[in-house]
Amino acid sequence: MKKYLIAIITIGLVYALVRFIKMDGFAFAWALNFLLMMCVVAFTEALNNPLTSPYYDEKEWEQRGKIYERFGVKIFRKLLVLIGWEKVIRKAFPIEKNNQALTKLYYQTKKSELDHLIILVIVLGFNVFVAFKFGVVKSLWLLVLNVLLNLYPIFLQRYNRPRIRKAVYLSKWR
Repeated sequence: MKKYLIAIITIGLVYALVRFIKMDGFAFAWALNFLLMMCVVAFTEALNNPLTSPYYDEKEWEQRGKIYERFGVKIFRKLLVLIGWEKVIRKAFPIEKNNQALTKLYYQTKKSELDHLIILVIVLGFNVFVAFKFGVVKSLWLLVLNVLLNLYPIFLQRYNRPRIRKAVYLSKWR
């Protein structure tokens, strides 16, 4: 029941955003991404899913993270440290050397990836709509922010998860 309520509230908030902020500018793209982040985090928390899908497993084509390195995930990670995001997120999800904390961090990478994936798809839908209605140039803010705020975080989670899984495995044997 809670997840349906969150979905209805999200639709209402997005509708209000569309009504009161022009869809073809930076303000809309920024507000949409952060509004969806708050709502999607609440929604996935309400789902309380163990996230055991094989989707989250490392794929052969990911080449142990080399593909993400080519796309600049290490630069993105340094940018997160530079702007202070890493410090903020580590307060909520500290990296400790015990198995329980590592297992929680491993699960959190899956949940975070799911959150960003849902937002990526929704914003992409808005991006296509704005491109057709107002022109491709007017939709660039949606595209740029979607890549920076959703696609790269997905890459980062997929890059980090195998390393965290290995740490969980090693901590079980200690």
